[in-house]
Parts: sequence; structure tokens; C-alpha cells
Amino acid sequence: MLEIIVLPLLTMVTCKETRAAIIALHKNGFTGKDIVATKIAPKSTIYRFIKNFKERGSILVKEASGRPRKSSKHQDRLLKRIQLRDRSATSAELAQEWQQAGVSASASTGRRRLLEDGLVSRREANKPLLSKKKKNIRDRLIFCRNYSEWTAEDWGKVIFSDEAPFRLFGASGKRLVRRRKGERYHQSCVMPTVKHPDTIHVWGCFSSKGVGSLTILPKNTAMNKEWYQNTLQQQLLPTIQQQFGEEQCIFQHDGAPCHKAKVITKWLGDQNVEILGPWPGNSPYLNTIENLWSILKRRVDKQKPTNSDKLQEVIMKEWVAISQDLAQKLIESMPSRIAEVLKKKGQHCKY
Repeated sequence: MLEIIVLPLLTMVTCKETRAAIIALHKNGFTGKDIVATKIAPKSTIYRFIKNFKERGSILVKEASGRPRKSSKHQDRLLKRIQLRDRSATSAELAQEWQQAGVSASASTGRRRLLEDGLVSRREANKPLLSKKKKNIRDRLIFCRNYSEWTAEDWGKVIFSDEAPFRLFGASGKRLVRRRKGERYHQSCVMPTVKHPDTIHVWGCFSSKGVGSLTILPKNTAMNKEWYQNTLQQQLLPTIQQQFGEEQCIFQHDGAPCHKAKVITKWLGDQNVEILGPWPGNSPYLNTIENLWSILKRRVDKQKPTNSDKLQEVIMKEWVAISQDLAQKLIESMPSRIAEVLKKKGQHCKY
């Protein structure tokens, strides 16, 4: 008799149905021990359901105590739509518009509702402006389609390069620090600032074989084609020789005016240096050296250099400390970057 009744019930999966099945067996005269033997639910659960049924005479779960919600599901969806319409709206502004729709709730209640929906306040992501004519998007897609079949091994033959600025007292922007109440102005929680901080510009390159040359531009040096050709002569060619020897490699640089000068293109051709591209404009997340700059700037910031000479010293020291393993991982991410840009149809992506 027990087997005939229980077998169909063993397919029950929800808590509500399991509770009903247990009470049904109990009403039919089965003991708690008999019901436990069916393994329809844990022993403690079975006895709890039977106890609650005896006390209340019902299988319904007692409603939890507490203050009722101030908003309905429909009103919560309305708040979500308001937030998505203007993602920069403050909690107070959202609460005001919500109240105008007939919901009597505070800004903190609004924040909780949005948090339940996964809408959390975060800093805006900084990404390059895409041209209104969508030229950047089109060029980016063309580039990615051309190189979509490249493997990590193919990208391992590429030398990436770029220029980057380093600024005293916070090259990588504001830091987040953990502090106790009253420690806002503690020395360890303060980032020094000056009105006109010294800025140092550098040029560097790297490949899957590790970091290459890094050079610091002298003050008041214009980043023109003459400077660039000299940099390539003094920094790029030695890096190619050191990392690749007689192996064929490909050089990447972006579309900066001094990079695209005819004299530079001709000079690179004369040196038998193959150029990757054409490189799409405003596509820093395709250039893995941008990630390297971010890492380097964070490391330099931690050293807290206090003058220009110290800043230069720290930059050079931290650059050579970058491991070949890190460089290789960045290069190996290129196939994923290409796939992500194609997936996003040329729009901004996570890199």
C-alpha cells in the first residue's frame, strides 16, 4: 500500500508539493518512520511538516511577520524603468519621481529595490568617443575580421608599441582606500596634489617575449616624425634584434600623425619592418600595451615619487620588473579581444 501511494509522489520536486505529499501520507495513517523510509525528504523536514500540520490544521506556510513592503512588483518595475531611462539619476531624484507616480517610499527604499534588481551605483567606464559617422566602428570591424583567424601563436610575432604620460601624485587617478571614522585626513589615506604636476612622456614596446625598450622624452621635445624616427632607430630596432633575431616579426603602432608620416612608413619599409594594420582609430582595448601602461602606472603610484627625477627612476625600475609571463598573457588575450569586438559589432567592450 505504501509503495503504491509513494511512487508517484517521489517525482515531486517543489517544497510545496513535497509538503502536500507528506501530509497526504500522514492522513492515510502512515507513521513518521514510514514516511522517512520513502526518502521523499530529510527526516527533520518530514517531522517538522507533520508537527506544523497538527498545530495549525493546515499545510499552508505561516506568513512571515514584519512590516509589509511599501511597493508592489508593478511599482518596482516602474522604478527600474525610471532608472534605466536616466542611469545617472540620484536616489533622491528617483524617489521624487517614484512618489509622483503614487509610491510613498524613501530614497533608501528605492536603492534597496534597485539593488534587488542588480542595479548598483558604479563609476562610469571611460571609453573613447566613437565618431558619429561610425568610421571608428567600421574600421574596427574590418581590422578584426581581417585578423579573426589569427591564433595566440600568430600574435606572438607582433611587437606592440605606444606612448604614455606619467604624472606626479596620482598617474592612474584616484585610489580607493579603506579607513575608519576620523581617518579621512590620515597621511596613509591622502593622495598629495599640486596645481601643475610634472608630466613625463614615454615610448615603449613589448611582445610575448617580454618588455622591450622604454625611452623617456626630454622636456619640451615635440612628438613629431623626426623624434619618432630617431626613437624607432634607437629603441625599436635593438628590441627586434634582441627578441626575434633573424625571425620575422610584425610592428604595431596606432594612427598618431607622427606614426603615419610618409617618411616613417618609408623608413620602416627600408628596414624590412612589416607593419600591422591599418590600425583602427580609437581602439585602445585592441592594443594590449594599454593594459601594460595601467599596470605600470599603478606600480609607480605605490612608490609615491615626489619629484620628476624620482618619477623617471621609478618608471624605468618598474618597467624592467614586468615579467615575461605577464607580457605573454596579454598577447595571448588578442584572439579573445578580436572575438569580443566582433561580438559587440564594433562597439565598446570589456577590455
